[in-house]
Order: sequence, then structure tokens, then C-alpha cells
Amino acid sequence: MSTDEPKSDFGALLDQNLAQDAPMNSLIDPEVPELSPDQPTESHALAQADHFEKGASQMQHFETEVKDLGWNEKPEDVPAPLVGGLDNEELWTLVRRFNKQMYHIKALAEPPLGGLDLNIADEEEFSPDKLRANMERMYTTVIIGMVGFGKHIARLRSWREQKRTAYFLAAYSIAWIFDFIVPLIIAFLITLIVYPPARSFCFPPAPIALIDSKTGGIQKPAAGVLGSDNTLTGAPEKHQGEAAEQEASNFVSGLASIALTSATGKHPQGDPHGTDEEASSLEKATPDPATLAMGLHEAKTKSKGGNPSATHDKTKQPMSDAMWAKTRPVMHGIADVADGWERFANALSPTAPFPKNGPRIKLAALLVPVLLVSCVTSSYMFMKANTFIFGFTFFGDPILQKGATWLNRKFPHWQKLLEIRNTILKGVPTNAQLTITLLRIGEANKAPLPPPPSTGLTSSPPPERAHDTAGEDLEHLDASHQEIQAAIHADPTPPPVPPKDDVDAAKPKKKHGSRILGFFRGTARFGVETVLGTDRVKAAAGSTPARNRLGVLPKATEMEASGPVEFPARYKGNKGRLYISTMATSPCICWTKEDKNINPVFSIAIPDIQEIKKVGGFGWKAKLVVGWATAREIVDGIVIVDKEGNERHLTAIQLREELFNRLIAMGPQMWESW
Repeated sequence: MSTDEPKSDFGALLDQNLAQDAPMNSLIDPEVPELSPDQPTESHALAQADHFEKGASQMQHFETEVKDLGWNEKPEDVPAPLVGGLDNEELWTLVRRFNKQMYHIKALAEPPLGGLDLNIADEEEFSPDKLRANMERMYTTVIIGMVGFGKHIARLRSWREQKRTAYFLAAYSIAWIFDFIVPLIIAFLITLIVYPPARSFCFPPAPIALIDSKTGGIQKPAAGVLGSDNTLTGAPEKHQGEAAEQEASNFVSGLASIALTSATGKHPQGDPHGTDEEASSLEKATPDPATLAMGLHEAKTKSKGGNPSATHDKTKQPMSDAMWAKTRPVMHGIADVADGWERFANALSPTAPFPKNGPRIKLAALLVPVLLVSCVTSSYMFMKANTFIFGFTFFGDPILQKGATWLNRKFPHWQKLLEIRNTILKGVPTNAQLTITLLRIGEANKAPLPPPPSTGLTSSPPPERAHDTAGEDLEHLDASHQEIQAAIHADPTPPPVPPKDDVDAAKPKKKHGSRILGFFRGTARFGVETVLGTDRVKAAAGSTPARNRLGVLPKATEMEASGPVEFPARYKGNKGRLYISTMATSPCICWTKEDKNINPVFSIAIPDIQEIKKVGGFGWKAKLVVGWATAREIVDGIVIVDKEGNERHLTAIQLREELFNRLIAMGPQMWESW
């Protein structure tokens, strides 16, 4: 509720809510609509609500099929803001990361406990690509946040910002003298939660890459220029959030590279003695084994005279089974940590259209009893209580097991009821739940949100310069203006130009290994083109895999943008277009061939869609080979399942992500991520 609302209006609203036994969130944030059978979750209700602050997608457009807000326009030509209270760059960052996170969704029969759909299913399917996406999300949320917090601590401990550190020291010293440390910390947390301006006052923001984690002072960003604020390297970016996503991708690739080189046994003790010039020609001609991802550990073991076969090594299969059995719980655990972090972040700093005050007040209210108890609890009592809890947990396993058995019998789903998403953070979204709510707002007003700007193979790289606001509002740092400017801007000194006599010597020499890899790449490209060239013949003969591969590797001249109503797509190998109609009595999708025949081959009502799954144009191994050999974009597809279990496999969808997002945001379904 805004502070400038008339008191009488709030009083009338309060009386109305009390009379209707409204939920607490409605009392704290009157803009939160109540749920109804037509709006089964808070996300659906917020999408249909009349918001006070509106953007272009929140204006009703019912005179046409849909309002095109700039699906094929440049970012600067798209109306701003698309959603009231949210910058377009922030919106596109959410959508871009949503596209990486969502693979497979199914409709729920009953409303979820927490009031928001699109939670992760307990039986979520495992895939290496999904594990990578969760690890990247962990980096962009948890790891960057923890590093930023660590650098705030380094700034405080360094005494470079003397006045701020002195205030913290004075408060801590007084609380220590009067044995009031715990109440002080809890009261400080309550203040930070309830009053957001206190956060920037107590912890003045500064670009993460600009702060030295050891000294707390200014440093040159690892990228050589301050092109982004919320990244560890400060790398430049064309659109907000892209640098952090690239960091996350390289972070996961680095972990994979370390694991891969460990499997190959890459170690100095295995290298021949001597310098590179003295190494044998065979060593130079052999490509790096880290690029060959098959049988690495077995090759290493055999080279040492061992026999890694399952007949001789009885631990091989059991250990492999045990590791793969734990992949899904590990992936789910990483996703749960990222979800929890995002929920707390969205509770402390809500994003429109979700309520601004309710979650913060709820979190602070939980700390008030702790504050009161801490005021009357001595250090001795505090330590005594903690050691009792530790001892009971360690030695009271029989009692705890009996208690868990009784709870499982009386309340079969008590663990679900106690999850933070269903208790203290009920109604607070993850970034994915926030994104689908924003997408639903556009669909409710027949103004689908334009997709994020393209960052594909044909896009230009970001500029090698500091961003426009770099260096602003950093007066609180213990550094002069000249020092800050020198740190945030690229080094103006150009690289030294070698003398003319040394030009040839300075040119990089091609290695034999690179030539071998180039030969294999050319061979692989020829093989890929041969296989794809015969797919038309095989598809005409009735081969389903060949049909599904038609059009998945288009040339640059064949790429065409479309949407938001029609999407180029193939069905059973035939060229055509998928149309989304909202003007009919029941919104639906239909697919027609490109032969001027308007009769659809199939149509599905939007409310009848029960499952949508993103699928690849190639298998994951073939995709790696094709992508490496051709350096071209592979166009993937989706599978749509209706209530009767009928599957429609659409392939070669150039706007696959945008189609997926429209389909899941249009209907009344409550989704679950698989």
C-alpha cells in the first residue's frame, strides 16, 4: 500500500477484508487480489488484476488478435516500460534465464500449497544439460551474492571507510559491554528487512569487481574495464545480466574441464622430460586428450598396465550406479538452494506486481519473539540451551524416529507443510514464478511480452568500454576520483608493436595438433552435410528420425523471424506454421502447411494442453558434433500433449522459446516443472 492513500479508503478496505475473512497478505498489501476457481493461484490472480502502475503490456488490447509490442524490433524501439515498475532490461534478464531453466512442464490437478505454481517436481527428470543450467543459476544467484557480501565485510574490516567502520565498532562495543550482542544483531536484521533504505545506508553499494577481497580497496577489474556492476570480472555486456550469465557458463565449463583433465591423468609426472622444443614430434602432433571425451580414465589405467574392465574391477559398475543414482537428488538440491535464495531476495526486494510490504513484515514478525527472548536470556542460558539441543539430537535418535513415524502416520505430508515456500515465504515467488506471472500479464491483456534481444552467433560483441554509469555514487569509497577512473576504464596504452624484422617471428605458428583437429572438423562437417542431404530421401520413404531432422540446421538465408501469432515450424517433416488464436470462443493453436490450404492439420484448445516438453533436433552427442563441425545454430522443437494423451511433435521451430512461453502463459493451467 502506498503511503499517500487516504486513511478512510484503507479503513474501508480493512473492514471489507475482515468481513470476508481475507488472508493476511491482503490486509498488508491491499493490491493483492483474492483467489477464485478461475484464478487458482496468486500468479493467475495478479495477472488479471488492475495494477496501479502500468506498462505497455498492461494496457488492454481487445480490438485485435494480439498487440505486437515489438517482437521483431530493436530494443530501443520497444515501448518502455513493458511492465509497470520494472525496467525492460531487467524483464529481459528474467525471461532469458527463464528460457534456460524451463525444459519440461506438466499441468497440476490441484492448486499448489504455496499459492504459486511452477515449482520443481519431486520426481524431476535428470539430464546433464539441466544440471548445468541449475549450476549456472546457482552461480548467478548464490555465488555472486555471497562474494558481494564477503567484499562488504572486507570493506568494513579494512578501515578504509573510517566513519562507517567506527559506527559499527561503537555499536558492537557498547553491546558487548552490556552483554547485548544477540539482541543488537536481531534488531539490526529487523531494521534491514523492514526499512530498505537502511540497507544502502549501512552497506553503500559498489561494483563487486572493483573491490579487492583482501584489502577492501579499489582494484582493476579482471576484465580490464568496468563494463558491468554485478559480476565478478566486470566484463562488458550489451544487455543487462549477460556478463553474469557468461561468467556462470564459464564457471561450469571450468569445473567440467578440471574434472575432465583429472580423468585423463594430466600430471607433470606423466610428461616427458625436457622443454617443448625437445618434445617428440609425435607428442606435438597428438591433440590434447582433454578434447576427447570418451574412455579417458580407461585409457589412463591401461597405459599404466592396469585392466579397468568390469571383469577385473568389481567396483566399477557399483560405483557408477551409485553416482548416477545421486545425480537427481544433487541436481534437485542445487535447485532448491537457488530457489530459496531467490525467494528471500524477492521477499526483501519485491518486484512488481507482487506485494511490497507483506513478505517483509512477515519475516520481521518472526524475529520479534526471538528479539524479546534474547533480551532476557543470558549467555550462559544461551549456551546451555544450544548444548542441550545438540545432545538431544545426537543421542535421542530412537525418540526422534518414533516421532517421525507418528507424524508420517497422522500427517502424511507434514514435511511439505513445513517447507519455507509453504510457510514463512508463502506467496513469495522464485524468479521463474515471477517471470511466468509477468508473461501471464501480457497474455491477459492480449499484449504478449516481446522476447529478449538476440545474442546469437550473428550478434556483435559488447563494446570494450566502461558502462555509462560506471564510477557514479562511489564517493564513500576510500579512493580519489583519479584512482576510480583509472580502475573502471580500459588501459589506454596500446600493445607494443614489434619491429619489422620481428613481425614474422611474432606471428603465431600453427601447431600440428590444430591441423589434425582442423582435418577432423572438416571431415565431420562433410559427414554431417552428407547425412542431412540424404534425410529428404529417407523422410520421403517414411523414416521418422529423418523427418524430425529436416530443417533443424537452417542456413543464414533461411532464418526468418515471426510471432507473436504465427511461428514457422515443421510437423512430420512438412513445412508449415503454427498459429495461436485468441479471437475464437476458446483460445487454441493450430498447424497448417505452407500450401495456401487454410484447413489446419490439427488444432488443440489451450486449456486442453497437459504437457509441454522442449526436445532437440539432434541427440545430445550428435548436437555436440554438429555444432562443433558446422558452427551453425541448431533449431530445436517441442512436444505438446493434450488431455487425451495425443502427442504433437513440432520440429525446426526458430522461435521455440517464445512459443513455449506463450503456451504456458495463456491458459488457466497450474504447471509443475519436470
